[in-house]
Amino acid sequence: MGNNSSKPGQRRNELTPGFSRTDTQTSTKSGRSIRSHKSNKSRRSLSAGDDGSGGGRAAAAAALASGPSHGSGSLEASAPTSIPASSNMGSAMAHSVGANESTDGYPFPNVPRSLQVHEAKEPILMYRDKDGNITNSLTPYSESGPAASGGTPNAASNPSASKDTSTATSANSTSTSLGVPSTPGAKPGAIDMPAALTPNINGELPFAGGLTPRTPGASQLIGGPSGLINLDDTIQLLLDAGFSGKTTRSFCLKSSEIAVICQAAREVFLSQPTLLELSPPVKVVGDVHGQYGDLLRLFNMCGFPPESNYLFLGDYVDRGKQSLETIVLLLCYKIKYPENFFILRGNHECASVTRIYGFYDECKRRSSVKTWRMFVDTFNTLPIAAVVAQKIFCVHGGLSPSLTSINDIRSIERPTDVPDYGLLNDLLWSDPTDSPNEWEDNERGVSYCYNKVAINKFLSRFGFDLVCRAHMVVEDGYEFFNDRSLVTVFSAPNYCGEFDNWGAAMSVSEELLCSFELLKPLDSAALKEEMRREKEVRRTSLATTPS
Repeated sequence: MGNNSSKPGQRRNELTPGFSRTDTQTSTKSGRSIRSHKSNKSRRSLSAGDDGSGGGRAAAAAALASGPSHGSGSLEASAPTSIPASSNMGSAMAHSVGANESTDGYPFPNVPRSLQVHEAKEPILMYRDKDGNITNSLTPYSESGPAASGGTPNAASNPSASKDTSTATSANSTSTSLGVPSTPGAKPGAIDMPAALTPNINGELPFAGGLTPRTPGASQLIGGPSGLINLDDTIQLLLDAGFSGKTTRSFCLKSSEIAVICQAAREVFLSQPTLLELSPPVKVVGDVHGQYGDLLRLFNMCGFPPESNYLFLGDYVDRGKQSLETIVLLLCYKIKYPENFFILRGNHECASVTRIYGFYDECKRRSSVKTWRMFVDTFNTLPIAAVVAQKIFCVHGGLSPSLTSINDIRSIERPTDVPDYGLLNDLLWSDPTDSPNEWEDNERGVSYCYNKVAINKFLSRFGFDLVCRAHMVVEDGYEFFNDRSLVTVFSAPNYCGEFDNWGAAMSVSEELLCSFELLKPLDSAALKEEMRREKEVRRTSLATTPS
């Protein structure tokens, strides 16, 4: 999201009417999301058969995707399976379900969703070797488009080849593959899998930062000589804090415990590429902005990790009242499921922005300034962008006129602060526009706006089918642009307590079909009531759990 120093008032009406923007509490949003609670009371009439749970909007999403998509990729929005909220919230029990089973097959159907324990899924992060070849994928690619024949890694030498074969086949059935630069002497970009993350003789992945190996159902300790914390207990403590429906004066974790989490997270982030390459399925989530209760609602809707794979697009802190709970929970999930749970950097994951828009003040009030500095150091190690199935480019803000090679993103060194201009700044700050100019100054006062021509050139050059970004409030939680070649996803419903916007998560299937799962906006009182109700569900479930 933006800042109020970057929005000259005289420019607000200069954009094309179909994509005009206005501002409330220094945020930026599309023209479809300028209505406040007051104006929406008369507007919010649900379609026939829509009980307010989002079914009517999901049906509209399916109709919306009936038009053509960019290139040869198949991008469809479909209605997700509805899940009764009353039976799906919940903390940790020693019952596990197979990685490939659905929640419907969970052996204890009365256990709330956040209390269910699932086995971690197969890793979806792909690494590259020193020559730039994907080491756990069967589809090499070139920057100019479809890969030339040959150069495919030997499946016999790849333990995960059998799984990746199906992924590559499904991806190629709807789109052509794309690739890394073949420029002589160019950096391959993605880093090698470090020794610290090399599977051991038992096939387990040890962790940096003194983390214990991942074992489904087992407790995981993180830390070092100065102290250890139980990661699973910490996650449950954070969930309990959210379900209480209250924002406590002091944060539920000590500064020393936060330090352990931040250190472990930094080591995991730096062990992985700046540009993540992921295989589906994965759920893509937009801005959260400290709306912790809504984040828990989203996990309830889409599945608490590791039930689903996740890619978050940034902006976890500022503006909301519980940025600390939000970012710490996300970091804990990243540490626990490093190759299935991913969080990118947003423009608010920056010292100068958090200093102004609330996170610094929250840290100072509920923990300490030292805590804020630890988070800033962690933000400086976050990855910048991701590519899903070599066809969907995911980033917080958007495109940059400085981006001439996909290796430009891979070569961004971390840790780093966000500069005032240049590639990294643009990836986090830029916005789409209907302007006839391919590139023009952004009304935020930072970075650029890019039009349809710039988007089409980008997609054509790198062989992508879709740009998925966040950074703007959109009324329905998601909004397509440029004939569905770009989509904005925003995941904080009832943003800032006044927009009455819906939240959304984009679900990418193994067949590269994109659907949207929607979160209904709730006011503060309704959200607290829902959290408290789910707290009772969790408590009852724990009290009745068989020994």
